[in-house]
Amino acid sequence: MPLDQTPKIDRILAVDDSPDNLFLVQTILEDSGYEIYLAEDGITALAQIEHSPPDLILLDVMMPGMDGYEVTRRIRRNKKLAHIPILLITAHGKSSVVEGLDAGADDFIRKPVDVDELLARVRSLLRLKHSIDEREHMMRQREDFVSRLTHDLRTPLVAADRMLHLILQDAFGEIPTELYEAVATMIRSNQNLLHMVNTLLEVYRHEAGRKNLTFSPCNLQDMVQDVVQELSPLASDRGLTLAVESEESESGTGNNQTTTVLGDYIELRRVLTNLVGNAIKFTDEGEISIRLIAASVKPASRVTKSWVTVEVEDTGVGIALEEQAMLFEWFRQGNHKRSGSGLGLHLSRRIIEAHQGTIEVQSEPKQGSVFTIRLPALLKPSFKG
Repeated sequence: MPLDQTPKIDRILAVDDSPDNLFLVQTILEDSGYEIYLAEDGITALAQIEHSPPDLILLDVMMPGMDGYEVTRRIRRNKKLAHIPILLITAHGKSSVVEGLDAGADDFIRKPVDVDELLARVRSLLRLKHSIDEREHMMRQREDFVSRLTHDLRTPLVAADRMLHLILQDAFGEIPTELYEAVATMIRSNQNLLHMVNTLLEVYRHEAGRKNLTFSPCNLQDMVQDVVQELSPLASDRGLTLAVESEESESGTGNNQTTTVLGDYIELRRVLTNLVGNAIKFTDEGEISIRLIAASVKPASRVTKSWVTVEVEDTGVGIALEEQAMLFEWFRQGNHKRSGSGLGLHLSRRIIEAHQGTIEVQSEPKQGSVFTIRLPALLKPSFKG
């Protein structure tokens, strides 16, 4: 067998303040072919886990200084660590088991430890660990593939777009009139593909945690007006009307009314453009209404968070209930012939969630749709004179 295919030996960290218990567990597990590391207290265990994460942790509940519950909580709070299964060893009853599982443990075993039961639970949790590791490995492979694919595709698509525009501008000599429409069609198709590749790249960056957002105060009222001005010609070409409405929220009137949020202007504008653009695409007649509901909090209230709401309502084809549940997932295309790649709404949801907001849809077939965005308002402090 090649060296790079040698089976990996699972590493187990046993934590117990009793040297006799540690010796017993070490003997049992080493005889079964596992690599064992020992720690006699929680602080030492946490340091070892941070330096060299094991595949499984056997953790005694009752230890002086820091008990097993607190060790478990600290491990689960450490976002730098991949998921490590934790098997609690307890001499107590049901209440301690509940507390341990709530703290983040994966399983438990009671003292005195039965050898066969211990080995069975260890095998079970290691299977869980291997499954999680394999899934994460496949996700990293997928992310790497998407990243490479999108970067490799963008270069020829951008080059083709420039070349086709030069042809249309007679840069290489006059072309026959009948070819103009063909070249224009090629440009539109190429730009659609380039848009899909760019969207896929943005989705990948969000999924991989590599998207850096730049937060600053953003006035959604100004943003909505900009998007409407940009997309009005597209709506007019389809005989549709874009209407903008503004109103206060139900929190009451006061001097703390705002349509400003803390966010990344480019990303939030991308979401609004996508929602209004979709409304135009799936509406054959009528209008698209964009309602902006300003956050409004009474000066004397103790509200800690208020929301700016944007609703995009259309009179279009609507969305079936069974499709709505998966509308914001990866590559979930609708059944309508105009449905796109299924990436735009997924990206929109990732962007809104990154802003601590929500996005949802209400729709019925042939009755139109309403997409609602809620974002935390950037409230100005009120001062009493």
